Amino acid sequence: MSKNSRIAPLFDLKGKVAIITGASKGIGEAMARGLAEFGAKVVISSRKQDAVDAVAATFREDGLEAIGIACHVGKPEQLQHLVEKTMETYGRIDILINNAAVNPVFGAITMSNSDVFDKIMGVNVKSPFLLSNLVHPIMEKQGGGSIIHISSVEGLKPSFGLGLYSVSKAALIMLTQNQAKEWGTDKIRVNAICPGLVKTKFSAAIWSNDTILKQIQHQLPAGRMASPEEMAGLAVLLASDAGAYCTGGVYTADGGHMVAS
Repeated sequence: MSKNSRIAPLFDLKGKVAIITGASKGIGEAMARGLAEFGAKVVISSRKQDAVDAVAATFREDGLEAIGIACHVGKPEQLQHLVEKTMETYGRIDILINNAAVNPVFGAITMSNSDVFDKIMGVNVKSPFLLSNLVHPIMEKQGGGSIIHISSVEGLKPSFGLGLYSVSKAALIMLTQNQAKEWGTDKIRVNAICPGLVKTKFSAAIWSNDTILKQIQHQLPAGRMASPEEMAGLAVLLASDAGAYCTGGVYTADGGHMVAS
């Protein structure tokens, strides 16, 4: 870095504390690593303590600062514990990435029922709402913060087989915009990232089907699916001072899905 650099320091996250849900694998883990590599202290969160401990350990082996706190985001008392334990350990929360999500059904909307609906909405929409509300007073007292919701291009342009998931991700986008509008005076920025097809266990029902995968890749301008690491750059931007003027934004990282026919 040049000693006269003016832009690069804006990405510096030293001294910042970040919570990332669903961070034991896939996009969440990649984003957590991205923040940590730029200096943040990261809280790896997912349902199982052994899983988050394992990820945090690999981060520390690479000289990064990380701890693991288990949290089932569908249980409000565990969300409270996640915030309290983070504050007990680090004394502040500067960044929250709501990444944890579920999609138990791949198929027509008629294949779902009220239990599936409640589960999808509870994890994908209600938990980001609750967790954001928990960190809001902390960020407000600190003088600001950054909240990033991981939505999906499915929330902007639905595909066959992901009906209720698409509905939940569309709701998450509107939550993003409402929070950004209401919390701007508190210096809390709220943005949404909408990934396209990323090779993770979560999306395996799509990319493990060669016929579906080839059809999608043929339509995409990028001609391929993404790796989880390709989602981390946007997270670092939106979490850092480099994205200080970004709030209420909906950012796609989709290989051109939104412009494909």
